[in-house]
Amino acid sequence: MTLQEHIIKELGVKPQIDAKEEIRKSIDFLKAYMLKHPFLKTYVLGISGGQDSSLSGRLAQLAMEELRDETGKDYQFVAIRLPFGVQADEEDAQRALDFIKPDVSLTINIKEAVEGQVAALAAAGIEVSDFNKGNIKARQRMISQYAVAGQMAGAVIGTDHAAENITAFFTKYGDGGADILPIFRLNKRQGKQLLAELGADKRLYEKVPTADLEENKPGIADEVALGVTYNEIDDYLEGKTISAQAQETIENWWRKGEHKRHLPITIFDDFWK
Repeated sequence: MTLQEHIIKELGVKPQIDAKEEIRKSIDFLKAYMLKHPFLKTYVLGISGGQDSSLSGRLAQLAMEELRDETGKDYQFVAIRLPFGVQADEEDAQRALDFIKPDVSLTINIKEAVEGQVAALAAAGIEVSDFNKGNIKARQRMISQYAVAGQMAGAVIGTDHAAENITAFFTKYGDGGADILPIFRLNKRQGKQLLAELGADKRLYEKVPTADLEENKPGIADEVALGVTYNEIDDYLEGKTISAQAQETIENWWRKGEHKRHLPITIFDDFWK
């Protein structure tokens, strides 16, 4: 088995999908998790205004609406805006919320918490780099989501998908930390197919993807940071042949990010041997 075949198998990506079928599969998955854990009644998700949170949020809202109809219980979906000060793409985030139509919408500004953490580290003699501060932002957003989930009998949804997972383009214990991943098996173009089927505004899935965590590189596109395009990543995940350079870049990201996909290492793991 080639590395490409191994990755495709591990991430569960199909070369082609039926968007309606995959929407149904994700909604049923979200419902089943909630029903299996009767102490839960809420899903929580941070909404950025990008493709992945828009899709995951709408799927969660539909799942909660179906559960309420089927059980008569007060299941709900909570969408949370988590800006760092004033976000440049706030208009996109509001467009995403209009599409998702969440039961509850909250805004928690993380700037004060992040700046406080950076100041505390500086007082201890640790000067935080811009890149490291970006990771603190991502982790603070997840702290906020789990705080809300903890108060509202909730589980936190993650937006990790196959095209993100293969490159490990997420922050460990930040956006990479969640309870459930409803779009994990999909690549980027397949996520777009689901949003189109759900009737989303094209601006939600045609905008240039960006993590926007670094202040010295505001709005830097994911594809620039990765050195490979999402079309190339998606082709790779669908088993297609791509350029040798793109394949090497993708597979290097896969190897480099292996630690992010694994729970904390124990003596029983092979990583340390």
